[in-house]
Amino acid sequence: MRLKILSWNIWYDGQFDKISRFLTSGEADIICLQEMTPDDPTRDTIGLLKKLGYKYAYAPAHTIENDGRTMSNAIFSKYHIIRHETYVLSDTDRRNALRADIKIGETILHVFCTHLLHTHQRPSAAQELQAKNLMKVLSNERTVAMGDFNATPESAAIKEMAKIMADSDPSLTATLYAPLFNCSGCDSRTIAGTRLDYIFTSRDIKVNSFKVHGAAGSDHLPISVIIEI
Repeated sequence: MRLKILSWNIWYDGQFDKISRFLTSGEADIICLQEMTPDDPTRDTIGLLKKLGYKYAYAPAHTIENDGRTMSNAIFSKYHIIRHETYVLSDTDRRNALRADIKIGETILHVFCTHLLHTHQRPSAAQELQAKNLMKVLSNERTVAMGDFNATPESAAIKEMAKIMADSDPSLTATLYAPLFNCSGCDSRTIAGTRLDYIFTSRDIKVNSFKVHGAAGSDHLPISVIIEI
């Protein structure tokens, strides 16, 4: 069975008309979104994807400072989600991972969607703890773990993930969209070449056709891969 998997930080202040058009035309079987704001009626991502036939689960992560909206991780699937669970990855700098068990034929695929702490691309004990706690709940079979890890390939968090999971894109392709990525604490000279978004798989899953898609309204670029289970 071949499946198209998509991961994207859609940015809580992104250009929702462009985001909607991309999600509508993306033809993904399973989608992991970060920074979804389910309590914002002007950005009805759930309603959009429900109309396209997706089942879904989401996990509120934290409230946007001085805003009141809640950023959430979300998993959307063309296949039945038989159960889902949320894992808190750290009590301070609160972040979580959402797991959905998806029934595809006779196979159960374990899909994790996460968004780790933003550290301005610098080493962070808090981020490393979150990655470590994520790794504790991952299965080593029929598992996909993806999202905005807010960590570069050289970081301890990503190096540790790569020891237990296969990185679907070893080419280190950049995933930030520099014209929209506003980060006062980041080195502006390196933003255009920075990779923070990943799709990891257990080693029993065959992966091909990894792609970083063009700009579509967010400060992160969508990434996708074809897997075979």
